[in-house]
Amino acid sequence: MPRNPKSFVFKPTRRVFGGARLISALAFLLFCAGCAEPSPVPTAQEPSVLSPAPPLMPSPGLSPAPTPVPTPDPSPGLSPAPPPDPVLETLEGMTIEQKAAQMLMAGIEGLTAGTDAVAAIRETGAGGVILFSRNVESAEQLSRLTASLRELNGEHIPLLIGVDEEGGRVSRMPPEVENLPAAFTLREKGTDYAALGGVLAAECLTFGFNINFAPVLDIRSNASNTVIGDRAYGSAWEEVTAAGVHVMNGLSGAGVAPVIKHFPGHGDTAADSHTELPVVTKTVDQLWERELLPFQAAIDAGAPAVMVGHILLEAVDDGLPCSLSPRVVNGLLREEMGFRGVVCTDDLTMAAVTGSYDIGEAAVLAAEAGCDLLLVCHGADALLEARDALLAAIDSGRLSEPRLDESVTRLLKLKALYAEPPEDVPTPAEVNAMIREFLG
Repeated sequence: MPRNPKSFVFKPTRRVFGGARLISALAFLLFCAGCAEPSPVPTAQEPSVLSPAPPLMPSPGLSPAPTPVPTPDPSPGLSPAPPPDPVLETLEGMTIEQKAAQMLMAGIEGLTAGTDAVAAIRETGAGGVILFSRNVESAEQLSRLTASLRELNGEHIPLLIGVDEEGGRVSRMPPEVENLPAAFTLREKGTDYAALGGVLAAECLTFGFNINFAPVLDIRSNASNTVIGDRAYGSAWEEVTAAGVHVMNGLSGAGVAPVIKHFPGHGDTAADSHTELPVVTKTVDQLWERELLPFQAAIDAGAPAVMVGHILLEAVDDGLPCSLSPRVVNGLLREEMGFRGVVCTDDLTMAAVTGSYDIGEAAVLAAEAGCDLLLVCHGADALLEARDALLAAIDSGRLSEPRLDESVTRLLKLKALYAEPPEDVPTPAEVNAMIREFLG
């Protein structure tokens, strides 16, 4: 039975895309303003009840002072009501099924919005869709696909349409768009990384994406690591921090939600989480000397979203991968590092997870850990299994509705800032001009 969210009650501000040179100045002002909690409306203080002072006798020869007219006390009942909270209004109108589905981001097959896209959006009510190279053939085709996904969603809660667009070997752009170099090759060029973030945002906006799983904040600290390698912005934490935070700001300032990744750091691993579970044996103190520093700097700068990797961090949790671990997500990331935004998992269909857990159990564990957006990038059946497992966990009491509300509230706030397509986006030719200017 289709489970469709009701019409979205708030309309995010539409953006007009600006040039890359404006991006650094805009930075996170938009995000911080959108995410701040409304200040409480002050209530009128009750006046003190005191006995009236005796009247003063007029001095001889002087006219008595006029008696002051008392000003009526303000009535507490007339204080202005606080403005309605559109996120709260939307949340209160959602069913349990709709809340659980909002936490899922689906991968689809093919070059068009086929049966799996219809099932994910209209029947399951997934909160987002992520596209890969398998979904991209040309500029015109990709634009049609993302438009079709939005059309399937209709006037309901807006979709997050995501992509991994880093540049270099991790790019999903169609062949009409010129290539950006890998992150590591830029470190000696005196690169304007905020401008790079603007270019990445232009690529995303041109083809209908509103969330980009970038920048990479892993450090290239292990020469045998082929998973990260030249995707890193440097081999020292200072390089990665300086570059990554500016790229993040450039993306956000141009209207695309950046997702910093892969927390707590994938650069010093040798295994590929697509095929097995990487293990990090460092102590927490050692992680604070290097791996965690770029993430902390980005969090302090207002990062809206973090992707947690499928890594076993033995010093914190020697039983569960970071993406499924409450000690890592709620403990290290949220409590110790102070992150308050959206936590995404890496793809739950990767072998680092599926080698030990079925997809339904993995989804429930991720939600229990404190993750908000669960990526299920392969298989329509896997998406349904994840959704059904979340609902079963709620029915059994393993997951509570308040726990769901926490995640959905964070997701709705993110969508309010980024999900609405801007009124004016660059053409592929304009994107190529931006790339050439950026490369000098």
